[in-house]
Amino acid sequence: MEDAEEQEKKKEVNASQGEAPMLEENPKISMDLEFTSCLLQPPIAHHDPNYVALRRLLLRRKALSSPDAISRRKEWRCNGRGYVAYRNFISRPKNWESFNVASRSSTPGHSGRWTPLPGPQSIMFEVDSSSSSRDLRGYSQGFSREASFNSSVNDADRHLRVVEHAYSFVGMHCIFDSCKVSVTILKFGHMRSDLLAYGASDGSLTICCVSEPPAILHQLKGHSKDITDFDFSSNNQYIASSSMDKTVRVWDASQGHCIRVIYGVSSQLCIRFHPVNNNLLFVGNANKEISVMNFSTGRVINKAVFENEITAMDNDHTGQLIFSGDAQGCIYTVSVNSHTGSISRSHRNRNGRSKCSITTVQYRTYSLLARSPVLLACAQDGNLYFFSVALEIKGYLTLLCSLKLAPQVHSIRASFCPLLSLEKGEFIVSGSEDSNVYFYDLTKPKNTCVNKLQGHGYPVIGIAWNYGENLLASSDSNGTVIVWKRAKMS
Repeated sequence: MEDAEEQEKKKEVNASQGEAPMLEENPKISMDLEFTSCLLQPPIAHHDPNYVALRRLLLRRKALSSPDAISRRKEWRCNGRGYVAYRNFISRPKNWESFNVASRSSTPGHSGRWTPLPGPQSIMFEVDSSSSSRDLRGYSQGFSREASFNSSVNDADRHLRVVEHAYSFVGMHCIFDSCKVSVTILKFGHMRSDLLAYGASDGSLTICCVSEPPAILHQLKGHSKDITDFDFSSNNQYIASSSMDKTVRVWDASQGHCIRVIYGVSSQLCIRFHPVNNNLLFVGNANKEISVMNFSTGRVINKAVFENEITAMDNDHTGQLIFSGDAQGCIYTVSVNSHTGSISRSHRNRNGRSKCSITTVQYRTYSLLARSPVLLACAQDGNLYFFSVALEIKGYLTLLCSLKLAPQVHSIRASFCPLLSLEKGEFIVSGSEDSNVYFYDLTKPKNTCVNKLQGHGYPVIGIAWNYGENLLASSDSNGTVIVWKRAKMS
């Protein structure tokens, strides 16, 4: 009798403490309290049968006040997802099902969504909106009703299945939406992770700081037409910009004013500082030339003539080679004398498949795939080209692989992704006409797209990584600049 009363008292104590009663059939079996609390959840009418159990499980974890319990709650994992995913899943909007139908079968996108895993080997993209909730609230208020976070299912969506761990993101770090016209080009400062600048089609150039709190430092106005390109000097003290108004302007980045205007006879389409001798400026123009300018005097000291307009440009790390693309899809290698500024054509690479303007030329010092320096070229017809660079033959280019994307209306740019020694493949990131940011592995012939970011409401034009490679900036044709935060690698 006394034993029965003691058992009853124990049950009452357990119930008052929120613990699950022990099974009477076999009292020796020790039950997991969290699992039991889920099992004992009373059924209610809800569109998702797992929702209530998960909510109760999280609330019970939250009720534990000890530091160890809090840390365990933050580290809690279920089905390979994580605490943040379930928190976002629980707080999702009521109409979540209606606007997420298109992406649930292919890829999750906007911050806060959660999609069940199709299998243990598949890892879908997860966005943590908690780190940027302030920015997201401000962005959602100013976002146009015409903006769409989900584009129609296209070829990239059909191929998108597994997200590469190295290029998953945890949300939006910050957003700049003061510009009301297309942002055509954006770049981070050299050796800087917090300095960002972007140029727009109204001729304005904006310098921002993306550290906490993000802020606009200077708005540089002087160009009368589209800014086509700009470049930071090696110490980030100066910015040189080119424009459709036929001028090149040099700006003091710290003071925010123009210190020199160089007038040309045609539209200035691309520009670079010499990486070693910052007194040299290289400018490609619509007059089929690459001009070498003296930064101190503003005079043209040398030039080389080509067959077509020079639309994109980059240089190697030594400054001895310039790689340029023209309006007919040709890629040129140009030799440079760093002391005198003299330049001469070395090689010309012609790809028969593309006769469209080259929008991006980007050099990388080393690639695991090629075991040599490499060059990325992006054409307006949607072709992406990946070359190996033979420095011993004055920058001779050999095409390693290419990727055909949808033709583009805008001059959309692409970029190499951060170089990770443990990763296999060659990853690039590109904007798109469907308002998404796509990540591709050039080594995969079929499932090329490995991830995408959704957040823009208009075609994404500009793409840039910061020096620390933890932030990715993207710009669209409506003037919005989003800085995305890459997930930390464990």
